[in-house]
Amino acid sequence: MTLIRSISGIRGTIGGAPGEGLSPLDVVRYTAAFGTLIKQRSGKAAPKLILGRDARLSGPMVADLVRGTLVGLGFEVIDLGLATTPTVEMAVPGEGADAGIILTASHNPKQWNALKLLNGKGEFISAAEGGEVLRIAETDAYRFAEVDHLGSVRTDDSWTKKHIDAILKLDLVDAKAIAAARFKVVVDAVNSVGGVAVPQLLDALGVETVKLYCEPTGQFPHNPEPLPEHLTDLCAEVVKQKAHLGISVDPDVDRLALVCEDGSLFGEEYTLVACADHVLASRPGDTVSNLSSTRALNDIAERHGRKRHASAVGEVNVVELMRKVNAPIGGEGNGGVILSELHYGRDALAGIALFLTLLAKRGGTCLELRRSYPDYFISKNKIELKPGMDVQGIVDAMQARHSAQPHSTVDGLRIEFGNTWVHLRRSNTEPIIRVYAEAPTMEQADGLAHRILSELAELSTASAKSR
Repeated sequence: MTLIRSISGIRGTIGGAPGEGLSPLDVVRYTAAFGTLIKQRSGKAAPKLILGRDARLSGPMVADLVRGTLVGLGFEVIDLGLATTPTVEMAVPGEGADAGIILTASHNPKQWNALKLLNGKGEFISAAEGGEVLRIAETDAYRFAEVDHLGSVRTDDSWTKKHIDAILKLDLVDAKAIAAARFKVVVDAVNSVGGVAVPQLLDALGVETVKLYCEPTGQFPHNPEPLPEHLTDLCAEVVKQKAHLGISVDPDVDRLALVCEDGSLFGEEYTLVACADHVLASRPGDTVSNLSSTRALNDIAERHGRKRHASAVGEVNVVELMRKVNAPIGGEGNGGVILSELHYGRDALAGIALFLTLLAKRGGTCLELRRSYPDYFISKNKIELKPGMDVQGIVDAMQARHSAQPHSTVDGLRIEFGNTWVHLRRSNTEPIIRVYAEAPTMEQADGLAHRILSELAELSTASAKSR
C-alpha cells in the first residue's frame, strides 16, 4: 500500500489501513482540508467546486466520498462525471467556480487513484497552497456545516462538448483542412475517459476513427502510461487498418503519444515539438518545457527565431514560466501540450487538433513529418526508493563529483556532457528517483544513463555504510 501526500495532490493505492493507502478516511480527510482552504481563501460560506473523474475502477467510490465531504462543508458541487483533466480545468473558470478536484492517478495503474487539486483559474494549486492543505489535514483544522447550511450537488455532462467547441474555434485549428485530408486514425484510450472524448473530437474534425480500447470501463488492457513498450497493440492496429496515424492518451487525457503510418512511434517527446512548430509559425513569443524534455524543442524554436526556456519538472512550474515569458505554447516531454490561449493546462485534445492541422496543411505522411525534426534519444530510467535512503545526500555527492561540468540544481540535478545531458530528480508522484539521459543516439543515451546509475548505486552503498 502506498499513500503520497505532496503539494501537487494526494495520490495512493486503493485499500489498506488509513495513512498507508488511499483509504476512504484519507479521501475524506484531504478533501475536507482542501475544502477548508478554499472556504478560507474565497470568504464564501458556500463556494462552488467542479468535480470530474477518469474511468478507473475506484472512481465512483472516491467520487461518492468527495461529494459527500464537500456537501458536509457547505459547497455547491458541479459534478461533470466522466471528464478529462483538461475539461475540468476549463470548466472551473467557465462556471465561475472557486476550485476543482479531478479524481485521477493519470498514468498510474488501476490500483491507484488521486485527488488533483485546482484553484479558481482551473490550474494546479501552488506549492504554498499545497503545503497549507497538508497542514490543515495534519491538524484536523476543519469544521463542517450545520444541517441548514449543507451544500448541494448538480450534474453537468455538457463540458466535453464545450471543451471541443472551444478547440474548434481556435484559428490555429483548421477543421476544413483536416476533413479534406480524409485522415484515418486508430485511437487507444486505455478504456478510460479518452474513449469518449477523443472520438468525439475526431468526429467533429471529419476524421475516420478506428476505436481500440475505447470503452470507459476502467479495465486498462495494458499499462496506461503511453510508453513504447505499452503501445504494441496500437502500432500493429495502425498497420493493419492502413491508417494515417495512431493516437494514444493516458487515462485522464493530458498526455498524447502518436504512431506513424508504418507502426513506428512518433515519440512522445516530439508531440510538443510538432505542436510548437505549428504554433510558433503564427504566434509571437518563445516556448517552454521542463529540464527533462528533449533539446529538439530548442532546435525548432531556433528555426522560428525564438528560444526555449527550461523550467523545473511539473505542470505548475511550466505554467509559471510560460506566464513569465509570455509563451504561446509549452509543455512537457511526456506528451503534454499547453496552449496558453486555450487554457494553462496539458491538453491532449488540443494537441490532437494542432497536430492534425499541421499534418494536413504541410502535406506528406506522419513519418515524413517526424523525419523533418532532428533526432535525439532519451533513456528513461528509475530507481526505487528504499526506506532510509538519503536522497538529497546522494544527489549532493553526484553534484560534487561532476562539479566541473555545466549543471543545474533548479530541479534535482541536471548535468551537461557536451551534446548530451542527464537529469536525476525525485518523483513527485511515485517513490522513485527518475534518471533521464539524452544523446544523438539511443546507444549513447543508454550508455550515459547506465554510467550514472552505476555511480548512484556506488554512492548509495557508501551512504548506507556510513550510517
